[in-house]
Amino acid sequence: MARYLPQAAEWPVRIDLYSDTITRPSEEMRRAMAFAPVGDEQKGEDPSVNELVETVAELLGKKAAVWLPSGTMCNQISLAIHCRPGDEFYCDRTAHPLHAEAGGAAALAGAQPRALEGARGVYTATQLEEALSPLSRYAPRPRLVWVEQTANLAGGTIWRAEDIEAVTEVARAHELATHLDGARLLNATVATGVPPSSVAASFDSAWIDFSKGLGAPAGAALAGDEDFVDEAWRLKQRLGGSMRQAGILAAGASYALAHHVERLADDHARARRLAEALASTPGITLDPAHVETNIVVFGVDCAGGAEAFLSHLLAKHGVRGSLAGGGRVRFVTHLDVGDSEVEAAVSAVRAVLAEP
Repeated sequence: MARYLPQAAEWPVRIDLYSDTITRPSEEMRRAMAFAPVGDEQKGEDPSVNELVETVAELLGKKAAVWLPSGTMCNQISLAIHCRPGDEFYCDRTAHPLHAEAGGAAALAGAQPRALEGARGVYTATQLEEALSPLSRYAPRPRLVWVEQTANLAGGTIWRAEDIEAVTEVARAHELATHLDGARLLNATVATGVPPSSVAASFDSAWIDFSKGLGAPAGAALAGDEDFVDEAWRLKQRLGGSMRQAGILAAGASYALAHHVERLADDHARARRLAEALASTPGITLDPAHVETNIVVFGVDCAGGAEAFLSHLLAKHGVRGSLAGGGRVRFVTHLDVGDSEVEAAVSAVRAVLAEP
C-alpha cells in the first residue's frame, strides 16, 4: 500500500510525486472559490453545490448526485446502501477499500470483501463467476460487484469497456448490485476517449473525485438513481458529512471540471516519459507499456530496499514518492509536475542508484 515516509524538517520536498492528491489550487481556481455564491448545503440551498451535482449527474448519465467531502465517503456510503451486514462484495485485491479506508467496509457496512487476483488491477468475468459464494445458509450472501477506474495501486490501469461489460453482465445475471469507484475515471476518459457516462452506464452507483488529477482542494460527487441518492443523503448525515457553505469547495470542483480535464493528457505524457527514462536505468524494473495514465509503479534494486531508496531520494534530492507494496515504488504525475521536474526526478533516481 502506498504511504508517506516520515519526513524530517531538513528534508524539504522539491518534486512531489507522492500522489496527485497533493496538487494545489491555481490562482484562477482560488478566485472562483473566493467569489462563489453559497448557501446552506445541508438544506439544498447552496447554488454552487447544486450546480455541481447537476453537472456530475449529467456527466455520469445518472438521475441525481450528492456532493461529499471525499471519495472514501462515496465508497463507504455506497457499501452501506448496497450491502447488509454479512453480505459479500467482490473487488480486485488492490481495491481502495481493502487498503486505504481504515476497515470501513467491516466497521460501517458490515460487509465482507472477496478479493480477486486480477491482472494489474483488472479481474475477469470468469474469475468473478468462480468466486461468487453459493446461495447457502452457511455462506455470505453475494451482493455487490466493485470496479475501480483506474486501478490505482496496480499502476493506474484502465478497465476496458469490454471487461467492464463482461463483469457487470455476470453481476446482472446473479442480481448483484454494481459500483464504480471513479476516483480517476476522468484519467481513463482522457486516455481512451470513452465518455464517463458510457463507463458508468453499467453501474448502479458511480462517483468522481475532484481532489486528485483535477486539482481541486477537496470533495467528490456520488451519483445514482433518485432513491439511491436519497438514501446517500441519509447516510451522509449519519456519518457527519453534511456541510454548510460548501459552495466554496464546490466552486473549485466546478472550475476543475471546466479547465483541468483535458490537461490530464499532459500528466499521462509525462508519466510515459518518466517511465521510459526509468526503464532504461540500471536497478529499475519497469515495463513502460504498463503505464497507461499518470501512475508509474516500478521495482528498485537498492540496498535496504524500496523504503531506503525513497528515504535517500528525499533526503538528498528532495524527490518524494511512495511505497506500492512488494518492494515497489510509486510515482504519480499531476498538474504541479512539469517537464523539468520529470527530468530532475530521473536524474535524482539515477544518482541514488549509482551510489556505492
